[in-house]
Amino acid sequence: MKKKQKVNRKYNFPDADLYQMCMDAIRLAKRDLAKFNGYEYDGRRLKGFHDRCQKFMSVPDDDELLGDQMVVTDKKYEASEKVRHAIRSIMTRVRMVFSNRTGRYRKFGTAKIGDMTDAQLLFCGRRVIRVARAQWDFLSDTGLNESHLKKLADACQKFELAMNVQQDKVADRDIAVENRIDIGNILYDEMIKVCDIGKDIWAETDRTKYDAYCIYDSNNEQKLIAKK
Repeated sequence: MKKKQKVNRKYNFPDADLYQMCMDAIRLAKRDLAKFNGYEYDGRRLKGFHDRCQKFMSVPDDDELLGDQMVVTDKKYEASEKVRHAIRSIMTRVRMVFSNRTGRYRKFGTAKIGDMTDAQLLFCGRRVIRVARAQWDFLSDTGLNESHLKKLADACQKFELAMNVQQDKVADRDIAVENRIDIGNILYDEMIKVCDIGKDIWAETDRTKYDAYCIYDSNNEQKLIAKK
């Protein structure tokens, strides 16, 4: 499958600035709509431009999406800590019977529990349950019972769910960012068309009205001044 090409923004200023610039262009075009008709640009197209601007502002921005992602990431971290705690509780009992240098202990595979990835930790949690049950006769005198394994199993299940939710949020954010860039690029292109038409209308007859359509140019000048 061919990998989707990354979408790039056509403008280098904040989305809020783009929205305001588009609304300024729409306001000017409404005033001059009779002249815009000569360029096959009518009120219906201008309304469509306006409606897309409103939709653009109603779409969650990346700060909101990142905030949602951080919330579920925190929940995933909390879930992972409960898995680690349940594993350590079991392994404390295992050490009462097996030295951590024995094969029976190492079968649990918990030596690097603090450095494990999410996937490794989930795999480890379920392995601990399986290995503990296989060695039940050796562990019966340690106080280990089914409730400890159930606690770990439940923690693993909740952790896996939290992992999936977090991954979904990451994917949702990526998709939303691309969609927002797509919409922003469409608005930017339409704004340029409106401004080009407006400048052409007034280029030879009214310098003030011509300058009013130089929205993008003036914004660029402001950015350059701000950098000095």
